[in-house]
Amino acid sequence: MKKIIETKDIQKIYKMGAEEVKALKSVSIDIQKGEYVAFMGPSGSGKSTLMNIIGCLDTPTAGTYILNNKDVSDMSENELAEIRNKEIGFVFQTFNLLPRASCLENVALPLIYAGFGKTEREEMAFNALDSVGLGDRVHHRPNELSGGQRQRVAIARALVNNPSIILADEPTGNLDTKTSYDIMELFHELHQKGNTIIMVTHEDDIAHYAHRIVRLRDGLVETDTINANPTRGRAALATE
Repeated sequence: MKKIIETKDIQKIYKMGAEEVKALKSVSIDIQKGEYVAFMGPSGSGKSTLMNIIGCLDTPTAGTYILNNKDVSDMSENELAEIRNKEIGFVFQTFNLLPRASCLENVALPLIYAGFGKTEREEMAFNALDSVGLGDRVHHRPNELSGGQRQRVAIARALVNNPSIILADEPTGNLDTKTSYDIMELFHELHQKGNTIIMVTHEDDIAHYAHRIVRLRDGLVETDTINANPTRGRAALATE
């Protein structure tokens, strides 16, 4: 398997006035192409900081981060923005959709920054929406959709650029239990198609959809274990 992410002794220190807060003390993690990994840990463990660094939303204070054979540790803001747009698809707890834009327009947004023409953008956005079961909702606005449908739009937007990795930050945090499991089933299907998925969650049942669970505590990796029996879609839910 090809290594897609490699962090070596990543540290992140935030200055709060005269005080220093070590959000990450020394984190070294390798993630292979096609893996499905969950980051877990209590509040303040460093899981969100690590996700932000892997997502090129923040840079480490020390250490090295290699993404797809590119050292992104010391890149400029413009370089990081380009990497984010080309390599990473983001799914957030709060969906982050434009309320006045249609589903199609929301999903096509990253393609504008990538320089695609209007016809190509619309075709790619429709295909992404169709792949998450929303081919019949392309002209609806977010307020005309359920929470689960809105998260599907956000997932379609994350997929539209065919990114190297999908980063999901508490993707079921605003959803009820049944809808959460529906969304996790969709992530399972995306992983089956070969997508690399990294998810932050504080919920054990959600984390167990992943094939590997990394637990952080106090800015360090506490455990890094293979999940030998990941939850699998509706078949698993039917037995509960």
